[in-house]
Amino acid sequence: MNKNLWLLTFAQGMYLTNNVTFIAINGLVGFALAPLSWLATLPVMGYVVGSALSTTLVARTQKHLGRKRSFQIGLLVACASALLCAFAVMNRNFWLLNFSTVVAGFYNANAQLYRFTAAELAGPTAKEKAVSWVLAGGVIGAVLGPNLANQTRDWFSVPFAGAYLALALVAVIALIAISLIQFKERPISEAKELGRPLSEIMRQPLFIVCVVSASLSYGVMNLLMAATPLAMEMCNLPFDQTVLVLEWHVIGMFAPGFFTGNLIRRWGVLWVMRAGILLYIGCIAIALSGVTLPHFLIALFLLGVGWNFLFTSSTTLALEAYRPEERDKAQGAINFFVFFTTALSALSSGVLITTQGWALLNWGSIVPLACIVFALLWLGAKRNNGLHKQSKIG
Repeated sequence: MNKNLWLLTFAQGMYLTNNVTFIAINGLVGFALAPLSWLATLPVMGYVVGSALSTTLVARTQKHLGRKRSFQIGLLVACASALLCAFAVMNRNFWLLNFSTVVAGFYNANAQLYRFTAAELAGPTAKEKAVSWVLAGGVIGAVLGPNLANQTRDWFSVPFAGAYLALALVAVIALIAISLIQFKERPISEAKELGRPLSEIMRQPLFIVCVVSASLSYGVMNLLMAATPLAMEMCNLPFDQTVLVLEWHVIGMFAPGFFTGNLIRRWGVLWVMRAGILLYIGCIAIALSGVTLPHFLIALFLLGVGWNFLFTSSTTLALEAYRPEERDKAQGAINFFVFFTTALSALSSGVLITTQGWALLNWGSIVPLACIVFALLWLGAKRNNGLHKQSKIG
């Protein structure tokens, strides 16, 4: 860890503060303002849809302006969109709130590249640890985000308007941190090199498995996390308990980052991903066994750790799927699929929790998990066949 990585880790923490606060309040604010109850998580979906729509634009700004300027623009957008969210809530305008979260998606699409940037700042010999440690910066957001939502919810007569204003300040602080980082920008000649067509990169089994694992693990995590505040409110659990559950969920998401890189280096990326799947299954089993505070708390914590194992491993695996000159389009494609899947899960979360209930939501999560299992088995078989052929040639 050098100074640049520490600053990037802090910026990751500020980014997750924004994300966790959005998750904690957007569904509740949407439930209060939406014309129909099943539209409650539409602001959550808007954030992810905006992220998906921004992936191409972000890839272009990263390519032509470099890491630093693109990240700075993203944080300026984060500040402006948070202010617009506050204005929408104060005026009880549900559709303006949704538009504001779509705009905020540009920041999300930018900040999702922090994890890839970590590998560049550390160099090839420590890329797993660098990715893992920068993701661990999310622990800051785990503690700050839910408590920020709780402490600022009553700053104004309209609930949670103060939380959005506080997020504008968080974006300014992150902007200062990003401005102090010395990024390893690529030479202009390398940035202009096109590399292989994106279609060829995406046909690789390694790339396919990375996309399936990253997008579906993120989608399932978001499906359950976005529904949790509404589920707990329907179970008549107070908001301070919701804050506690979300806090420990996000701690589970990012605290393992302090050692996930070491686990990957020791046991291999596929074994860590398999462990992540088992943790997801444990989460679902506990969530289906009851709806008390301990059930929500333990289930969401396991969900967070499982997500960390799968997402960190997918990111590490993806670094082998493209060349340096293909970085922007490959990373943009991965993030597009992640955001697209997460957008679907955000809307499904509101629809299912308000019409079908918490239990069906958890049972439905088994299907995408099964897809990840099949993808990992397929990649494992491909690698074993490759080794077998090499041994025959030898």
